[in-house]
Amino acid sequence: MTAELAVLLPGVVLVLVAVLVAAAVGVAQVRCADAARAGARAAAVGHSEAQVVDQAQHVAGPDATVSVQQAGGWVQVRVETDVPLGPLGGLLDVSAELSAAVEPGVP
Repeated sequence: MTAELAVLLPGVVLVLVAVLVAAAVGVAQVRCADAARAGARAAAVGHSEAQVVDQAQHVAGPDATVSVQQAGGWVQVRVETDVPLGPLGGLLDVSAELSAAVEPGVP
């Protein structure tokens, strides 16, 4: 039984690490999507670009990069962040983008 465990254990550890990294990427993706939604809504109701960026970064985290573009009655917010891959090494870029129509009466 010891030899089988010695052969199987590295595979189990590798699968566990892969599952944990996938979960971290999934959480980061949801946070980016929520942050883009919150930022687009704030921009659509007339908040300044600095307020939009602050609100989106509050949701996504301080390491996130937020960009805001406004054109033709629409606002687009893009949120990006990097997720460390732990023992696998490197970073994975995660992003989300959302557009919203500017509310009537908002300059």
